[in-house]
Amino acid sequence: MIHYDLICDKGHAFDGWFSNSAAYDEQAGSGLVACTHCGSTSVEKQLMAPGIPVKSNRKSESKAMVAAPADPKLAELMTMIRELRRHVEENAENVGDRFAEEARKIHYAESAQRGIYGQTTPDEARELIEEGIVVHPLPRLPEDGN
Repeated sequence: MIHYDLICDKGHAFDGWFSNSAAYDEQAGSGLVACTHCGSTSVEKQLMAPGIPVKSNRKSESKAMVAAPADPKLAELMTMIRELRRHVEENAENVGDRFAEEARKIHYAESAQRGIYGQTTPDEARELIEEGIVVHPLPRLPEDGN
């Protein structure tokens, strides 16, 4: 997993986790990375300081690491996203990598009307939207890549 500090064209700063730098490039290029404040998909990586590990032969200073308090609005948003994911997973059928195929069957009444979720490529998602098939990506959570 790779963590990026991001900024939208309106100046809102936020962060995102991606499986690798190519995943960020692909998602951002497809308009799938959106500002958490305003929804803008015009997003860029911010300049970040590299994480440089200390030498392993150094004695560690015994300082306890304490997490900084989270932004209450961010914590509330993450709770809402987890609840959304839980609701979808409990009330819809996971069709895996057959998502685009199943969504088309449902849309064209070739299959029973039902809620589904699964995986698809950005190109397949774009094609579904162009056909008038309503799809919404489920947001990835930090724990999804661990």
